[in-house]
Amino acid sequence: MAGLILFNKPFGVLSQFTDAKFPTERATLSGFGLPPGVYAAGRLDRDSEGLLVLTDDGRLQARISSPKAKTEKVYLVQVEGDPGEADLEPLRKGVVLKDGRTRPAKVRLIDPPRLWERDPPVRFRKSIPDTWLEVAISEGRNRQVRRMTAHIGFPTLRLVRWRVGACSVDGLAPGEWRAA
Repeated sequence: MAGLILFNKPFGVLSQFTDAKFPTERATLSGFGLPPGVYAAGRLDRDSEGLLVLTDDGRLQARISSPKAKTEKVYLVQVEGDPGEADLEPLRKGVVLKDGRTRPAKVRLIDPPRLWERDPPVRFRKSIPDTWLEVAISEGRNRQVRRMTAHIGFPTLRLVRWRVGACSVDGLAPGEWRAA
């Protein structure tokens, strides 16, 4: 095959084909009819949704997921609270997390995007507003975007990876995939 598969990973699904820890309790990629022999180029946390790129080409997998390649990843992020431009500025400069300083991110406030419903839905609280951001990063540390928004005081409620490089999840419902 030696190509790319674009998969819209639903909330609650692991970015792997087996789960040695809880083999019968957690959903994995094996339940979505993906072609045999493909592996994720990068990961997406179980509690995150959106684009997962898969390939059977080891070199391509390494190039997509390597921090040295600086492949841009774009996320649509719903945060708790109402950040202003000044609140977002530290993300644009890079913030210091426990594992070091992040590269500068591209961050902007956006209107709520038209997305699929999440199951289960994000908790709703009348007394606390929420805001949507578009965040683009060129590295992929463990739970990086979530840690970055928490660092500036706006915890992530929902995180959807929309794009990796030129590949987008646009047009794919959760659990659907297509060859790219």
